Amino acid sequence: MHAWGEISKQISTATNCHFKVKETNAIGGGCINQTYRIADGAQRYFVKLNTTNSLPMFEAEAAGLMEIHQSHTLRVPLPVCYGQNDHYAWLVLEYLTIHNSAHRNASDLGIQLAAMHRVVSNQFGWVRNNTIGQTPQINTTSSDWIYFWQTHRLGYQLDLARIHGFNGKLQNLGEQLLINLNKFFSGVSPVPSLLHGDLWSGNYSYDEMGNPVLFDPAVYYGDRETDIAMTELFGGFPANFYSAYRHDYPLDSGYNIRKVVYNLYHVLNHLNLFGGNYRYQAEQMMNRLLAEIH
Repeated sequence: MHAWGEISKQISTATNCHFKVKETNAIGGGCINQTYRIADGAQRYFVKLNTTNSLPMFEAEAAGLMEIHQSHTLRVPLPVCYGQNDHYAWLVLEYLTIHNSAHRNASDLGIQLAAMHRVVSNQFGWVRNNTIGQTPQINTTSSDWIYFWQTHRLGYQLDLARIHGFNGKLQNLGEQLLINLNKFFSGVSPVPSLLHGDLWSGNYSYDEMGNPVLFDPAVYYGDRETDIAMTELFGGFPANFYSAYRHDYPLDSGYNIRKVVYNLYHVLNHLNLFGGNYRYQAEQMMNRLLAEIH
């Protein structure tokens, strides 16, 4: 491993406390990065490693974690430092002992997420681009949510799908949907809420005190319904999470169809990353949406 010495020095500088890696334990679960718990006998950190050109991804993740941290709503692992050498890029984070079985505290997650969604900006998007999985996520700011979602979310993924050879029906349905997107927003005016951006069940847990923790964000400011929609896409969020959130911050009418608009972004992203059956799923979702407006 060609990076532990440099990582040790960088941690020492960032924390103003001497650190030298003595223990490295690989941690499974990530499909994008290599992940490790490192320690010197007294201090522990969590490290993500990837190829050297991954540094911008790590910089954006660190910035996203700090954006959530500075909202004073939900706990995140704090960034310590990031860097690169000729072989690797890395991100060093605070090490948290986490537990996945604290569903009794899921209502706290709902309440704190509602608080985070009340942190708003004056524009949709964010100050920098980041990634959704390994796909670039374009966050160019706009005052128009429908335009933002047409252009930087669904349109961007459909363009990638075309580049990857997914043409024909998928593109025809996509074109019809983009033209008619405004019809799903009659009577609602989304505000630019602080979003996690990639809120599936693998990206939340609880610390030793049972407090909710979020990680691996794809932060931007947008309609809060996008976060809630994604929690429903793959499951893993208990009923008391939803009841607590909705009690604290009720969802607007029309959410049950708009969530399909929002989850289509993630299904198209999965199509672009993994191919396979996601094409059929995306087409089915678009057919359902177009049936609502015809």
